[in-house]
Amino acid sequence: MKNFSDQKKGTLLAFVGIMFITPDSLLIRLSNVESWTLIFYRGFIPFFVVFIGLLIVHKNKLFNSLIDNGWHGVGYICTFIVTNILFVHSIENTTVANTLIMVSLAPMLSALVSFVFLKEVPDKKTWAAILITTLAVIYIFIDSFEKGDVKGNLYGFICALGLAAGAVIIRAGKKSANLIPSAMTAKFIIAIIAIFFVDEMSIKGNDYLIIPAMCIFCVAIPFVLITLAPRYITAAEVNLFFLLEVVLGPLWVWFVIKEQPSPETIVGGVVIISTIAIHSFLALKKT
Repeated sequence: MKNFSDQKKGTLLAFVGIMFITPDSLLIRLSNVESWTLIFYRGFIPFFVVFIGLLIVHKNKLFNSLIDNGWHGVGYICTFIVTNILFVHSIENTTVANTLIMVSLAPMLSALVSFVFLKEVPDKKTWAAILITTLAVIYIFIDSFEKGDVKGNLYGFICALGLAAGAVIIRAGKKSANLIPSAMTAKFIIAIIAIFFVDEMSIKGNDYLIIPAMCIFCVAIPFVLITLAPRYITAAEVNLFFLLEVVLGPLWVWFVIKEQPSPETIVGGVVIISTIAIHSFLALKKT
């Protein structure tokens, strides 16, 4: 990737990271463990995998790189913990549709937070892409959108704000800060928090395959790539790619367990994928 421009590097990292995430909802549906048990494993297994990887790469410099991240590292740890835990609790306290609509605000919030703290003004094509994709997400869930529980909706909004703030923190550190050790630390803290709420730690049957696969391929690998992406492209551009999960997640469920997506999902999905593809093409064309 040495010969790639920053735009190409960031776009590739964000796209590949999100593509790994898209089967996540399917694997969650196929698992048979309660929420806090799932949160524990989604914290501990990615922590362990990334810790071993970083230990091989950085050796005895791993802990120094964690300390060197300073306030960027502390801030990213906090946002990572909040988004990981509140996403699950948002779904528990309101409809999935409400949660996804709240989370879809992340690109818009990223643009606003970046403007306030980094004085980074998104260009017109990015604002247009944010507006079109947000409307498409609302259209996808318009029939299933319910008022829902205020607490669940609030959790979803805070989760979106956490995604936005986390991407902006990475962007602020740019290439001088390696925040992967901070994300790894956040996963460990999430596992520790979950221990206090877990009723049953054991897993059975197919979960012996499903949970490790989910935690490695849909959590560990993506969080490394998504942590790297904002070093090269804006926070708003990175979070635009998260909307692909809204579209491709239901398609995985459709292919495997034959739960057919609604016509709104298909139409809105085509709009979202087309918008992100056009935005990425125009952005890459300039580099």
